[in-house]
Amino acid sequence: MNIALFAGLALATALVAWQGFGIVASALASAGWGLLIIAPFHLIPMLSNTVAWRYLFQPVNRISIGKLLLARWLGESVNSLLPVAQIGGELVKARWIMRHGVQKQIAGASVVVDLTVAVLTQIIFTVIGLCLLVLYLGVNHIVVPVIIGIIIISLLLAGFYVAQRKGMFATFATLLEKISGGREWLNIAGGAALLDSSVHEIYRRRKSLAAASTWRLLGWLLGTGEIWLIMLFLGYPLSLYEALLLESLGQAVRAAGFFIPASLGVQEGGFLLLGAALGIPPHIALALSLGKRVRELLLGIPGLFIWQAKTVWQKKTVRQKKTAYRKT
Repeated sequence: MNIALFAGLALATALVAWQGFGIVASALASAGWGLLIIAPFHLIPMLSNTVAWRYLFQPVNRISIGKLLLARWLGESVNSLLPVAQIGGELVKARWIMRHGVQKQIAGASVVVDLTVAVLTQIIFTVIGLCLLVLYLGVNHIVVPVIIGIIIISLLLAGFYVAQRKGMFATFATLLEKISGGREWLNIAGGAALLDSSVHEIYRRRKSLAAASTWRLLGWLLGTGEIWLIMLFLGYPLSLYEALLLESLGQAVRAAGFFIPASLGVQEGGFLLLGAALGIPPHIALALSLGKRVRELLLGIPGLFIWQAKTVWQKKTVRQKKTAYRKT
């Protein structure tokens, strides 16, 4: 992971250096205070994604939208700023709602299915962007790798879905027990079986899944506003059509680089290629990517602080309770 982090950072730095640090910094500085608007705007698609997640609970009001929104914010903060391969944030989300009264198997199942819905709707979102690209440029060399990527991701998603329906968690737990000599660590097989059961229960609720998918897709579409606003503040306004194309395929490129923390370098390279296709100067395309990075920092740093502060406080509380119990 550290190697991937350094490689991504080196690539991002090299791309900016290629255009000139001063030119890119000047372009980014031209946005001024406008970049501060991007952070609160991101809460809009985040809220849409949170509503989607809430539909996976039964009943829907099992947990408040406010607590779920906070959990999603903390999860995004971890995924954006820490080298956790986009998985650590999902664990943070699950643990956070467990602390607020949601049973662990339900929390885990909701996160697993929410992740599946996110990938499914992103494929749809990417296809929309690809269609726009074909309409904008005609069929060219960039379409083929995108189609190949969509096919690969679709196959992986289908395999992940089938594995969930086949009880992959209990199967994995059983395999782990065999490898470990039959020891039942915290009754992991039973816990995994409950998780599988909860996942199956969510998939049986077709209307809830449809609603969650609709809100998730809306979240992807609303994210287009972030691109549109950044480019407006950079003094290079785009049409919503162009902004949608950039956001959909830019997110696809970023997802492809999930193994690199925050897709460092991958996102910047993607915007350079897509920007070139739309006639956007390279230094503006890099400033756009860095503008999105600024938003991640503005939202992510406070999120990490809250997560760490809460974690430290809970550990301290547990230690105090243990100490009090021993004294009694």
